[in-house]
Amino acid sequence: MKKNIFLLLMAGAAVFAGPAKSLAQDNSKSGMMFYIGTYTDGSDSKGIYRCELDPKSGQLENYALAGVSVNPSFVTLTPDGNYLLAVQEKNTAVGNTQGYIESFAVDKSTGNLKAINKEPSGGADPCFVSVNPEGFALTANYSSGSVGLFRLNGDGTISKALYVSQHEGHGPNVNRQKGPHAHSSYFGPGGKRIFAADLGTDDVYVYRLDADNGKLVPCKTPKIPMAPGAGPRHIAFGPNGQNMYVISEMGCTVTRVAMKDDGGFDVKESVSTLPKGYDGENTCAEIAISPDGKYLYASNRGLDNIVIFSIDPQSGKLTEKGTEGVRGKTPRNFTLSPDGKFVLVANQNSNNIVAFRRNPETGMLTYTSEIKAPKPVCLLFR
Repeated sequence: MKKNIFLLLMAGAAVFAGPAKSLAQDNSKSGMMFYIGTYTDGSDSKGIYRCELDPKSGQLENYALAGVSVNPSFVTLTPDGNYLLAVQEKNTAVGNTQGYIESFAVDKSTGNLKAINKEPSGGADPCFVSVNPEGFALTANYSSGSVGLFRLNGDGTISKALYVSQHEGHGPNVNRQKGPHAHSSYFGPGGKRIFAADLGTDDVYVYRLDADNGKLVPCKTPKIPMAPGAGPRHIAFGPNGQNMYVISEMGCTVTRVAMKDDGGFDVKESVSTLPKGYDGENTCAEIAISPDGKYLYASNRGLDNIVIFSIDPQSGKLTEKGTEGVRGKTPRNFTLSPDGKFVLVANQNSNNIVAFRRNPETGMLTYTSEIKAPKPVCLLFR
């Protein structure tokens, strides 16, 4: 069996080998194209949509359905832009507690998507997917608290799960942390390690990829603990990979983790995304760093804003610079344009996407436009 897996992995390796090229060059002449993952349950959405951002005016335009899918709540592109992977965030299918990972071929001229195949994600309610240049893909299965490893073959088909790592444990929040809840899974800087944030156990799990055998192997430091009850959700990696930043959904904090040369980690300071004295309801969602590495952005759901932090170029410490209201409700996800000049925000509960122009010197945001979109939960530039 191991031999067969090895042969399967090698068969597709050539397709994904080599450094990832910028996908910005493939955007249409009229605008910068991006994809929109949505929730289809309880909404008018049919799946994954595409839209364009005018790089001069900041206007959003040419909104259209790109591909039909069920609850594609998170999407990613292969480095060559030929394929898009999406999770289908479901927890029941054919009597099994399973969601799916789905593969699409990308029409480079139109941006439309053609479904290729889908496979069980390795657990229930997958909410995150990532892919590396060699064609390995990861899912984070929220409800079952597991991370799945897959292979995207040379013809664009996604393999059955090569390996599923089941997290164990719980946190102090009896309503949200009765068991593990894997919320994201990333290939780290340099591709040597994998990081998975688990909201249910208050840990960031650390793996290495055993490509020959198709496995995830715990590293020497297998977990990075966050504060009890914090609920780590998503991760961003700082310039040169020296610092990792973890946004915690329930703790409403961004925690800096120094990545040591010997492979270890030092958990440094945590900064709040909330104003002093605020005691209202709020949860955090997304985190991103500007392409120049100078600013970090985080979203608040409840306050419904984006918090802007500057990054100290030597230490990596964060300093809050300001906030910007998102002109909607529940900013589930946001993304920076490849050139760093714009920030787009997906407001899940007000059914709109809002564009902001970003000042590269100050990091601050200025509203430019918005469009209506049903239950937008993920934005991805092509």
